[in-house]
Amino acid sequence: MISQAEENYLKALFHLTNEMQGKIEAGTNELAEILDVKPATANNMLKKLKEKEWVSYEKYGKITLTDKGKSLAVETVRKHRLWETFLYEKLNFTWDEVHEVAEQLEHIKSDKLVQQLERFLDFPETDPHGDPIPNAKGEIKFVNRKTLAEVEVGKTCKLISVKDNSSSFLQYVVKLGLGLSSKIKIISRQDFDGSMEIEVNKVRSSISKKVAQNLFVV
Repeated sequence: MISQAEENYLKALFHLTNEMQGKIEAGTNELAEILDVKPATANNMLKKLKEKEWVSYEKYGKITLTDKGKSLAVETVRKHRLWETFLYEKLNFTWDEVHEVAEQLEHIKSDKLVQQLERFLDFPETDPHGDPIPNAKGEIKFVNRKTLAEVEVGKTCKLISVKDNSSSFLQYVVKLGLGLSSKIKIISRQDFDGSMEIEVNKVRSSISKKVAQNLFVV
């Protein structure tokens, strides 16, 4: 049996490793930061996850998911993103509202419900934030993407997903006139702090490097 807290840790590890390009391990401090807990608290949970053979880990060392742990993490991610899609497409939640509700719904233990939910939604491949939804076999179609901060000045790209799903960030993105599939042109970048001037629908805006690092584009 897996607890909600254990599912949250495995999901966070999945985001930090498998969904970050070229990265297969995470540190205790960054795991604690993403979960908003103290490193000592994260360390205690990691001991439990190691005992269950869901992670490979030495105290305050690098952490990797085992095959069993990754499978459980992907299952939670799958449920979360299907619920986000359902809330967005069928119940008229906005994309900045779905994350917190899906955080609660993802812990429901019913395989049949998840299968019926996916069928009802016509087997979606991405959620409202542009993130890929794992299929019933746990397979995920990753897209070769980069952050907006990595795009060269003068180039035009398309927004495909966001790294930060918080309501405050998504509301800010909307104020910039951005949504999934929006075309973004890089007008200029400041060497000093990496801040950028971008153009969306012929409207120019200035954004910080932090914002650009939270927008995934192709």
